[in-house]
Amino acid sequence: MSNEPLVDPLGRALAERETLIRLCMYAYDRARSTGVTERLEEGMSSIGVTALRPRGEPFDPSRHEAGGTVHTADHTLDGLIAETETLGFADRGRMLRPPVVVVYRLDSAEAPPG
Repeated sequence: MSNEPLVDPLGRALAERETLIRLCMYAYDRARSTGVTERLEEGMSSIGVTALRPRGEPFDPSRHEAGGTVHTADHTLDGLIAETETLGFADRGRMLRPPVVVVYRLDSAEAPPG
């Protein structure tokens, strides 16, 4: 009989899955080809990892990281996400990395009197 500890196959598989997801995110961030990023995103999606592009959604600091602001004269855009600077990812609803976003801010000259 061997004195080697038994390896939990499920635990090992989950750890390897996490490592693979992190490597895919790393590769996605560095890819310069649209084809490569599309394939990585499709592959991650097939195992439950969702790319987060919250354009047009209200900014929520618990789900988004502010990377900057862009001024607008449109009151309806104030506080909404204008663009995603860095893609975020969630694994079956669990946040892996929040997206870094640019948020619309009303021009101070356009702000209603307070």
